[in-house]
Amino acid sequence: MMQTEVLRDFDRLVQRTFNTQLSSEPVHPMPMEAWKDETGFHAEFDLPGIDVDRIDMAVEKNILTIRAERARPEGRQHVVGSERLWGHFTRELMLGDHLDTESIQATYVDGVLRLDIAVAESAKPRRIQVSVGRQGQDPKEISS
Repeated sequence: MMQTEVLRDFDRLVQRTFNTQLSSEPVHPMPMEAWKDETGFHAEFDLPGIDVDRIDMAVEKNILTIRAERARPEGRQHVVGSERLWGHFTRELMLGDHLDTESIQATYVDGVLRLDIAVAESAKPRRIQVSVGRQGQDPKEISS
């Protein structure tokens, strides 16, 4: 995830320096905080003022893509200051193979999109039975 962020930051720097953009609409990153614990991977994205209907998420293989849009309000004349970001927001996360992408839970509360992705059953630790025996005898199972 870190390498992708460095490349994205470099791309933004080039766009600002040479005043170029790949599309007519600006695409902004969405601020994120991510962490993991024994239950899985968790992330929160700041999307204040964005209607939940304008948020789109998709997962393909192990890449999660989040897109959102905040439309510029109409009818505001003589704007004297504008520091808010308008337009499209996007973020791609490369998820590890140990996560269950079939069970992604997403909630949107007070402008914060939260994702919870559980650890896949196949990646969870499991106990293994050990059997003991001698040649010619049936093995006896030992519970550890």
